[in-house]
Amino acid sequence: MTGILSAITFVPLVGVAAILLLRAFGQTGERADTAAKWIALAATLASFALSVLLVFQFDPANTGFQFLEDVPWFAGLHYRMGVDGISVLFVPLTTFLMPLCIAASWKSIDKRVAEYMVAFLVLETLVIGVFCALDIILFYTFFEFGLVPMFLIIGIWGGKNRVYAAFKFFLYTLLGSVLMLAAILFMMGVAHTSSIPELMQFKFSPSTQTWLWLAFFASFAVKMPMWPVHTWLPDAHVEAPTAGSVILAGILLKMGGYGFLRFSLPMFPHASIQFTPLIFALSVIAIIYTSLVAFRQTDVKKLIAYSSVAHMGFVTMGIFSGNAQGEQGAIYQMISHGVISGALFLCVGVIYDRMHTREINFYGGLVSRMPFYAAVFMLFTMGNVGLPGTSGFVGEILTMTGTYQASTWTALLAATGVILSAVYALTLYRRVIFGEMTNPALATITDMDWREMAIFAPLIVSTLWLGVQPNLIFNITGASVDALVGAWRVAVAG
Repeated sequence: MTGILSAITFVPLVGVAAILLLRAFGQTGERADTAAKWIALAATLASFALSVLLVFQFDPANTGFQFLEDVPWFAGLHYRMGVDGISVLFVPLTTFLMPLCIAASWKSIDKRVAEYMVAFLVLETLVIGVFCALDIILFYTFFEFGLVPMFLIIGIWGGKNRVYAAFKFFLYTLLGSVLMLAAILFMMGVAHTSSIPELMQFKFSPSTQTWLWLAFFASFAVKMPMWPVHTWLPDAHVEAPTAGSVILAGILLKMGGYGFLRFSLPMFPHASIQFTPLIFALSVIAIIYTSLVAFRQTDVKKLIAYSSVAHMGFVTMGIFSGNAQGEQGAIYQMISHGVISGALFLCVGVIYDRMHTREINFYGGLVSRMPFYAAVFMLFTMGNVGLPGTSGFVGEILTMTGTYQASTWTALLAATGVILSAVYALTLYRRVIFGEMTNPALATITDMDWREMAIFAPLIVSTLWLGVQPNLIFNITGASVDALVGAWRVAVAG
């Protein structure tokens, strides 16, 4: 199966080439837009099918990297690709959400449709490349260039303040990444390699690790985003089109957590131990503070955006807990949050496409006009709260269990976030779905159509299936997580 990672990564670019050929042959207008949509959907579905094959071919007992590709690139650098138990599931998560985003944009995007589809296909290639790259320069290339299509998606197809939000998103993430680039160049100069597996084995001095850890932290903390460098996220979510918000919350935020797992822990173990109290403090503040801020929001999207910051607080807490339960919980939480948060933004998109407003006060009593929508929104609200039986419960309870072993007070304070999330999420649901329909404009609102129900069906199945069968994830990630934790403890003890 050598070459499957490149196939998954670059199949979307085949779709880009097909769409550009339409333009080259003079195809424009509504027919060309429809053709671009079908090409984008076909390309994303093909990539998803290959990623499913990848998971079935993956050997969970092997703690090393699999499906390796290594081709000389330039100036001593190599095109290296591979996945292990920590990275492999982020590939199908990406390819799973992308076709849903294309389908969700089918009617809502009516300007520059071909360019919109191209932006999403290029973004898919770059994001998958982040999770598969085994050369640190290749990783940085994918990591940074992913900013460009998302910048365009927000800046061109976003809301009223889209230009401000797009530049804020771009500048925040770029600034942190400049420090990471400096650290990467230093590491290559010291270790004389750009291979990520070799850098994971190289022993940097404890004092050097401190500075390198801070440089990488500057990039990954913004990408997650952690408090207090989270302020770009609510603006980006509010202004982004629905599909842009799905990818932003469902996939792009996970790149920061993946970075911590792939670089910070194995390459800088002493620094990771040194800065664990800082991570715990920032995580607790993020969980409590952003939950309180979410409760006071008047825009549905902004509320869900702040809830994402709170949930990422559980992820960073679990990653630096230093035990298998915390690491497993963090990975599971990222997968689960990708599905649930993506679904919640799609729920917002359903009513926004009909009423063109996200103000909470505008709505009320939708259960009488949209019973199917009310049921779907309830399921994902419960998943966001962490109700047992949904995938949201497993990740939160494991991250808190792992953190409790490392810091009792951190886990207890983080547990208040579970209560606060129930407060703001259920308050939002009550105000939008229940109560009396006092707004005359809602009298004509219609329930979900077949296309929207088809989009939500796989998300519903995933949320419930992972909620009752968490071993679907743990069986794949378990051996690699144990190896990561074991190597970390050996490095720290040595």
